[in-house]
Amino acid sequence: MRSRPGLSARLKLTLSYAGFLAVAGALLLAVVWMFLLRYVPDNSQGLLGVSPNRYLLVRTFAPAAALAMAFLLVFGLVGGWILAGRMLAPLTRITDAARRAGSGSLSHRIRMEGRRDEFRELSDAFDTMLEQLESHVTEQRRFAANASHELRTPLAISRALLDVARKDPTRDRDELIERLHAANARAIGLTEALLLLSRSDRGTFVRAGVDLSLLAEEAAETLLPLAEERRINLDVTGTATRTSGSAELLLRMVTNLVQNAVVHNLRGGTVTVHTEARPDASVLRVENTGRPVPPELVPTLTEPFQRGTERARTGDHAGVGLGLAIVHSVVRAHDGTLDLTPRAEGGLVATVRLPGGPS
Repeated sequence: MRSRPGLSARLKLTLSYAGFLAVAGALLLAVVWMFLLRYVPDNSQGLLGVSPNRYLLVRTFAPAAALAMAFLLVFGLVGGWILAGRMLAPLTRITDAARRAGSGSLSHRIRMEGRRDEFRELSDAFDTMLEQLESHVTEQRRFAANASHELRTPLAISRALLDVARKDPTRDRDELIERLHAANARAIGLTEALLLLSRSDRGTFVRAGVDLSLLAEEAAETLLPLAEERRINLDVTGTATRTSGSAELLLRMVTNLVQNAVVHNLRGGTVTVHTEARPDASVLRVENTGRPVPPELVPTLTEPFQRGTERARTGDHAGVGLGLAIVHSVVRAHDGTLDLTPRAEGGLVATVRLPGGPS
């Protein structure tokens, strides 16, 4: 809603300075009148016959007082305008930066110099906001580009298979249907993962009491056939570990961690899921065996569409590169932390710390 234009802050401050000086001058003249001129005799002889009387003093004092008041008013306007400009100069820089940010330029920073005051704190806070906003926009653009690239692959495969089926009716139909089903399943899985990631990023969920130990058991039971197929020993330990959050999102977080530990493992390896209630946090730890993970690879594992290609995997469970990204997003939405630490013997230790919930 647009409002009518009004006086600028600089003009308001200028008028305030000038008005303050005028009032101060008037008060000074009033004090002079009350405590000096009122005691001067108002007769033709004056004081002791030698001093001027009140009438002469008033006629002499009034023009000088009026001139002084005019000077104070002009001095207040000019000086107030200059002082207001100097005081509001940092605000002008912040306004210019805000306009540039509004036009789409997020790389600009104010970087105000000088001692710390209210304007310096506002400038630093604005720079921090711009930095976070630029990082978020860059991340979203990269995510959108990666998502479109990942979705293009199964869609292109589906189109190619349909073209083959249309041009070559003698082709094995069962094989085409199976490959088409796999491509569509990959596209559907990627879309569902993207929707889940977006939901956890927005934080639009209802919080309730959740027991991480029960979620760990449910996730292990769901993934037990996959673990048995790969001859991996899946073990769940620990005690009741309460936290507050979305049971659906937290279950997906635990499931992704356990599935990641099973898929990125060696045949005949182990996966240990442990829950623990500590005084300061509720902890979930998923540890697996496997090939050594390069330390420089660890920071990229929680980025969308970043796959740990140097670790062991099966072709049937290659994934879409969103497993740990969803885990990181869910943990962040629940005000927790995710730590990924490579094991010296090979494999990875994923530790989730969440705020404790009601017992």
